[in-house]
Amino acid sequence: MAKLSLSLIVFMFIFSVLGSVEPTAVQHAQESRARAFIESSCRSTRYPSLCVKSLSGYANKTQQSPFQLAQVALSVSLAKARHTRAYMMQVSGNFKDVEGRTHQDIRDCLDQINDSVDRLTQSLLELRRMNQEGGDSDFTWRMSNLDTWMSAALTDATTCVDGFSGREMGKTKATIKGKVVNVAQITSNALALVNRFAARHRATHKP
Repeated sequence: MAKLSLSLIVFMFIFSVLGSVEPTAVQHAQESRARAFIESSCRSTRYPSLCVKSLSGYANKTQQSPFQLAQVALSVSLAKARHTRAYMMQVSGNFKDVEGRTHQDIRDCLDQINDSVDRLTQSLLELRRMNQEGGDSDFTWRMSNLDTWMSAALTDATTCVDGFSGREMGKTKATIKGKVVNVAQITSNALALVNRFAARHRATHKP
């Protein structure tokens, strides 16, 4: 009887350990697959290392789906653009009394980032409204909108960066340029992932 009780206790202990380890192991495997999916997808972007770095924290939200990954990438791009705009609005007032073009350069760049935020917002709403099971004409129309708006947002950010080129930059302007470059690169990656999703969709919905 004592041996039976001891065996039962040992069995229950092993079961409790395995019961706690198995979900963790399963979760780890799922996270590994999700990260591998992101790494594979990011190879199609212009800045793959940045792509992986900026999206890895959202691996579980991608569900290993090109559509979900495109949404996450676009959401990250919009969040970065909004963060950069907030920083620029905060510091722009410090340059009102500075001579030369410093204040005007920052104001011009802020206008362009405002446009980027608006276009990325439009793009995310359009992507979320997209009906993957809809007709080809609807899909083509929405993808055309996405490509137009995201390309314009990328152009806005690039124009802002070009506006700082060849000019003397202090710490604040250098920080702004670095943030805007980051927005441009992440937006470029997001556009590539949106186009990757579109290509996969077309390949699986041939007439």
